[in-house]
Amino acid sequence: MPYSISDLARELDITPRAIRFYEEQGMLSPERRGQERVYSGKDRVTLKLILRGKRIGFSLAECKELIELYDPEGGNRKQLETFMHKIAERREQLEQQLLDIRQMQLELDTAEERCRAALEATTV
Repeated sequence: MPYSISDLARELDITPRAIRFYEEQGMLSPERRGQERVYSGKDRVTLKLILRGKRIGFSLAECKELIELYDPEGGNRKQLETFMHKIAERREQLEQQLLDIRQMQLELDTAEERCRAALEATTV
């Protein structure tokens, strides 16, 4: 089923400009009918994969890599294995960020306590 850029933008809640950007990056390749872009079902799926990847923190390059590994005849094994590896990497990054945030919160708590103590000492 063919889709116009406005159809996809409306369905996926993104701007036509974003769709054109992904096209410029070589991630989409719509047909042209004069000045009009006509997107395929594959383009729609690709866009959905890009948006999902971005939501879970993948870079555009990582999304592109995963899309390029798409091979339905081969069962997509390489794509799925790569995806699993990237998920594990992303989890590790998030765990480290959580540790960093917790450490920063402790440092903020300490700084706040010192400030309060200094304020109390000056009002006595």
